[in-house]
Amino acid sequence: MSDQALISYAYNLGAEVEHSTQGEAVWVCSEEEFTRIVLEKLADEGTLDNPSLLYQQGSFGRVKYKITGFSISDTEDRILLATTVYSGELPPRRLLADEIRLALIHVVNFYKCSCDGLYEKIEPSNTEASDLARWIYEIQDGIDVLNVVLLSDCITELGSLDVGEAKGGTRILVDIYGIEKLHRILGVGLTRDDIVLDFEEATGAPWPCLMTTYENADFDAYLTAIPGSILADIYEKYGTRVLELNVRAFLGVQGRQSVNAGLRRTIQEEPTRFIAYNNGIVATADQIDIDQNHNGILTIRALRGLQIVNGGQTTVSLHRARKRDKVPIDSIAVPAKIILVKHGGFDSMVSAVSRYANSQNTIQTADFSANDPFHVAIESLANTTWLPNRSGRWFYERARGSYGAAELGASFRREEKLRFADETPKSRRFSKPDLAKYLNAWNGLPYSVSCGNQKNFQSFMNSMKKHYPEGFSPDETWFKAFIGKAILFRTVQAIVKARKFPAYQANITTYTVACISWKSGGNIDFDLIWSHQAVSPQMRAMINDWVPKIDQKLRSSAGSRMTSEWAKKVQCWEAVRDVALDLPEPRPPEMCSRTAEGVAAA
Repeated sequence: MSDQALISYAYNLGAEVEHSTQGEAVWVCSEEEFTRIVLEKLADEGTLDNPSLLYQQGSFGRVKYKITGFSISDTEDRILLATTVYSGELPPRRLLADEIRLALIHVVNFYKCSCDGLYEKIEPSNTEASDLARWIYEIQDGIDVLNVVLLSDCITELGSLDVGEAKGGTRILVDIYGIEKLHRILGVGLTRDDIVLDFEEATGAPWPCLMTTYENADFDAYLTAIPGSILADIYEKYGTRVLELNVRAFLGVQGRQSVNAGLRRTIQEEPTRFIAYNNGIVATADQIDIDQNHNGILTIRALRGLQIVNGGQTTVSLHRARKRDKVPIDSIAVPAKIILVKHGGFDSMVSAVSRYANSQNTIQTADFSANDPFHVAIESLANTTWLPNRSGRWFYERARGSYGAAELGASFRREEKLRFADETPKSRRFSKPDLAKYLNAWNGLPYSVSCGNQKNFQSFMNSMKKHYPEGFSPDETWFKAFIGKAILFRTVQAIVKARKFPAYQANITTYTVACISWKSGGNIDFDLIWSHQAVSPQMRAMINDWVPKIDQKLRSSAGSRMTSEWAKKVQCWEAVRDVALDLPEPRPPEMCSRTAEGVAAA
């Protein structure tokens, strides 16, 4: 990575923050916008799991605290708290050690104060911050890991730290995302570099293995047996990030006949036979440090960029058994095949390994969506479907970074650069997660959208495969209706942001879109929205009237639960869709008499 590339990335990110804060009070808003932008990008990359922006600072007695975001794992045994140190200086300066220390103290203080009853002192009450503090207070005995994330636009030269335990034995792990790490992950695209399994550190010696690679193969393969305790440690340290290339989430252990129930029985009752009964794991690595001992036996010193592409159920079951069931797993060994791809083709290799190795639970072809014909067809439609006035078109970023690549390709000639910016501005760019978000919200699945981009996209693709097992081919009519849905969603999003709701803006947005669909019976003229590339003033007025009522219903129906977590439940949608919302008379012109075409297909 060159210094110039890093500085260029810092300037581009700074310009994005500045663009988002135009017309706002600059300093505090800049830090919040920087945090929002970075959290969203890290979530889209799968580096962080569904983080939410939450800016909260104050004092509890004499103790100062500050957080800028959070995320709660599906199993509620792991919480992420983010904090931010934003300077706004370009070129980026180095972050001082005292700044890092103070930021980490303040974010850990929020957790400790929450365990001591901070929620009773936060004003105003019934905010997202007080909900989070109350949740921590009530469930603190079940939280195994506190993952502290420090975000900064400065150079830090630090990565991950294990700083011991917080209140009640909760383990504290720290990830520092300075501008150089953000550049590596978001600019260059290396998301796995800091996931390391050091056998020498974990066991005291390199780990023996067998090499099974054939001559002229484009990969190296190693066979070994990894101690179950090491796999549990890796999952505890990195969470689902170590499984991000695995196509399945943890399926749970409900039902005595399930695969995971069988794993649990073996772990508890016959741990020494685990290696005989279990198929083990298949993993990939970006780098493998291999050595040979004095007996000529190959050994692995360390793995960097580790990804478990098959065996996620085994890994999480081992961790759960140790943490939840208090079962000793020191005698368990797990068969492991580790693959190092030598000459490119990493993504295709991982996809193939996942497709053929994941046979213990059913895998849908829709899970492998990078080159799915559905997305290829949408990209083609975006490239060939011009706006009604022929002045431009929408850009579908089917592959991450394709918009930036196209923008760069057009930048070498001034005329081409101006034409690209005019025809396909960033305001008309949408990605695969965006597509799934707009369609699932409209199709009455706001609870799925509230689970975050990655989970919602997987849910969308699974649904597409279920409803269209032979595949679905969108046409121009479908595409125009989809863009109408995208414009409607973004309009609601802008109105919610302008109303400055103190919390849950993303949930209010997606539930409002779902309510528009529900209350109208799908009777929206998306052709009209397409033709104007905007919703009518009457529709905007209706949305403006509805959003505070939906916000209130989200909060009241949550009861004592965190609203953002409650919003992930289908029961939340069942409560919110019955809220009293007035349809204005006369109706907005978009509320036509016919059912919008393509709703079922979308």
